[in-house]
Amino acid sequence: MPQVEVIKPIRQHVTAKLRVCAYARVSTDSADQLNSFASQVQYYTNYIESRADWELVDIYADRGITGTDAHKRDEFLRMMEDCRKRKIDQILVKSLSRFARNTADCIAAIRELRQLGVTVIFEKERINTRLMADREKAAALDKKAGALLAEYGP
Repeated sequence: MPQVEVIKPIRQHVTAKLRVCAYARVSTDSADQLNSFASQVQYYTNYIESRADWELVDIYADRGITGTDAHKRDEFLRMMEDCRKRKIDQILVKSLSRFARNTADCIAAIRELRQLGVTVIFEKERINTRLMADREKAAALDKKAGALLAEYGP
């Protein structure tokens, strides 16, 4: 009877890439704002694609839309839905004021994203929600978000 030799597969360690997106928003269609908008989109596209350990999911960008009502921002809503579908691990945002101008919407979105396991990084404020694992730190973020958004006004 012939002998069968079992050949074990060579296993390569494959590290899953972090699925990253960016959210950009400008509130008017003025030339300065549109230039800022294009710069944000280009910056985040290049930055995410430059990271070997990251996979670019998408750049979600609302142009000429106020940040005071999340329900009017189609790209923000699409991003949140993609997070609920577990397509995104991390969101990059220029600042809290780009993410939302309404404190209640901002805090509600951040809380939902944290529950979904999605990290949000606000570059200007140097806030990384992944590093805010306990309730005390989350409460501090809520307070800071409220104060910063109040500073910018409605």
